[in-house]
Amino acid sequence: MTEGMIFAAVQAPAIPPLFIVIALVLVLAAAVLSWFISASHQQKIYEKTVGTAEVKSREIIDEALKTAAEKKREALLEAKEENIAAKNELDREARERRAELQRSERRVQSKEESLDKKLESLERREQQVQSRDDRLKKKEQDVDNLIQEQQHRLEEVAGLTKEQAKDYLIRSVEEDAQHDIAKRLKELDLRAKEDASKKAREYIATAIQKCAADHVAEMTISVVSLPNDEMKGRIIGREGRNIRALEQATGVELVIDDTPEAVVISGFDPMRREVARIALEKLILDGRIHPARIEEVVKKAQKEVEDVMKEKGEAAILEVGVHGIHPEMVRLLGRMHFRTSYGQNALKHSIEVAHLSGLLAAELGVDVRLAKRAGLLHDIGKSLDHDMEGSHVQIGSDLCRKYKENAVVVNAVEAHHGDVEPTSLIALIVQAADAISAARPGARRDTLETYTNRLTQLEEITNSFKGVDKSFAIQAGREVRVMVIPEQINDDAMTILAHDIAKRIEDEMEYPGQIKVNVIRESRTVDYAK
Repeated sequence: MTEGMIFAAVQAPAIPPLFIVIALVLVLAAAVLSWFISASHQQKIYEKTVGTAEVKSREIIDEALKTAAEKKREALLEAKEENIAAKNELDREARERRAELQRSERRVQSKEESLDKKLESLERREQQVQSRDDRLKKKEQDVDNLIQEQQHRLEEVAGLTKEQAKDYLIRSVEEDAQHDIAKRLKELDLRAKEDASKKAREYIATAIQKCAADHVAEMTISVVSLPNDEMKGRIIGREGRNIRALEQATGVELVIDDTPEAVVISGFDPMRREVARIALEKLILDGRIHPARIEEVVKKAQKEVEDVMKEKGEAAILEVGVHGIHPEMVRLLGRMHFRTSYGQNALKHSIEVAHLSGLLAAELGVDVRLAKRAGLLHDIGKSLDHDMEGSHVQIGSDLCRKYKENAVVVNAVEAHHGDVEPTSLIALIVQAADAISAARPGARRDTLETYTNRLTQLEEITNSFKGVDKSFAIQAGREVRVMVIPEQINDDAMTILAHDIAKRIEDEMEYPGQIKVNVIRESRTVDYAK
């Protein structure tokens, strides 16, 4: 009975109490019975479900056990197979090792047998050598005994011991040698006295001969011949690009149209002209002329010129006979081969000065080698005076100090134009040799008229300034001494006057190197005693 039914029963009309009690009891009994029936049914369903699950679980367990047993059997079989394979591999390796050991043992045994045979052979040879040595020692002893016996016999015959005979022989030789030496010295003394004047004349004649040697003046142009006019066009190139590339790479000017079938190379730097000449000749022979090829050939020509510089420098020191000059100084000497002064080749001039210095040093009895060294290096500054500021004298002295030259050589370089006072006789010799080399006929391109005109112009310029009393051009025009009137030019005005004179000389004159302007102011007071 549900709650709705109970509620309806309550709301119904009044029923007797006994009947209500019975009804309630029946309702409760029915509810209890219904609960037991329902619980029994659920119990059966549960028991059926549990039984089914247990059966399935036992089946799964049995299946798993069966599968595990099969896996175990398979794993055991695989392990046995692997063990068998490993065992077979180990057996095979063991057999190979045993075979290799057997072979090694056989080789070692063979080598041992060979060594035994060699040892036996060596022992036999040692026995033979020992036997031969014993025989030789016996023979040497016999020879020594024989020599001693002969010496005793000689001593008995001569009546002298060995030491006495040696002393007697030495005394005889010394007496003969002293006699010969005295005789030779007397002859040499007489010959030296007889040849003294003759040798002096020969030295002087040799110096004069060197001073009078022929010389070809150097020029500022070089000429390269062309095989035909068609090559001239190839050198010019399209719109002149080849000739521009060559001029830019070498730093010279090329003149093509003035001379038929020739190219004139113009430039004041002889090294650049030589590089351009070599490069142009190579290009003409090769035939391939274009900017890239021009750069390549110019680099090769520069390398050739460097090699020529080194060769010329080494040849110069060999010709003069000096040694121990720093390699860089040797290279700079070779560079002077491409340097000129008044048309005179600087390297040839230096070699000539070195020879003259050596001859004069020999005449005066000073160090000939040092004099030659100073003469060879006196103009070394000319190799760099185009690239560095300062006179060649200053540059040369700095180079000599840098490369640890002798102090006498440094002073000779500084003093060969009178810039500093000479401190040695060798410096004076180099001055004289330099003047002789430059003054000999044909040495320089300057004529006497040109030289005189330059000195006259120099003196005219200095004399034109107010306050100048007189002036003198000295040192072949390398220096001008200006004497001023003390009353008109004071000490402060001297500096301004020297600057003005130097400036006007630079503007109006053409000259090599530099000119020293030396302004002198002298005050004198005169009185008379009566």
